[in-house]
Amino acid sequence: MFTGIVAEQGSVVSLESDASGAGKVLVIDAPSTAAGLELGGSIAVNGVCLTATAIQGNRVSLDVMGETLDRTTTGSLEAGRKVNLERCVPAGGRLDGHVVQGHVDGVGTLLEREGLGSWDRLRFGVPATLARYIAEKGSIAVDGVSLTVTAVSMPQDPAPWFEVGLIPTTLAETGLGALAPGSPVNLEVDVLAKYAERLLAFATPASGPEEEA
Repeated sequence: MFTGIVAEQGSVVSLESDASGAGKVLVIDAPSTAAGLELGGSIAVNGVCLTATAIQGNRVSLDVMGETLDRTTTGSLEAGRKVNLERCVPAGGRLDGHVVQGHVDGVGTLLEREGLGSWDRLRFGVPATLARYIAEKGSIAVDGVSLTVTAVSMPQDPAPWFEVGLIPTTLAETGLGALAPGSPVNLEVDVLAKYAERLLAFATPASGPEEEA
């Protein structure tokens, strides 16, 4: 589990096909993240939970399977690209952001950004299938960054969107500070909303009056 509090911006060293050709191996340079990391440890890379399969100094190798390539922006990463990194939360650790699984639900697009003094307002387009899980003042992870939703589109809007505000620390310490309109981002909606919908789908309908014999 993660919290959406980015600890470091690492750099992509390479992204190449694995031996099977069905997946890829991502290598990142991450001095702080690599320190004390063991094989099999979990890292959120732009919000995607990946497993460390090799560690050499500051460089960490991570396997990326087909499902991840299909559902996230990971497949488009290039050498030199900065990525948001977070180690998993230790048992008993502080939950400073919100519950983030590292299981990306889909890809959104930055539609517009506006500087408002020391902070920025960003509006993201979101797949229609995810819009119902996003609520004003609710939580969302954008490229692994825990954010509070400040505004949402109306339910009937054919092109759904949501807005967030970024404080100076977020602008300076995550990749969202340099994000340009048109850029794709990984989105993970609040897991509680997904579970609530699933539970309701299995709810037993109310029984009607018993039929007379």
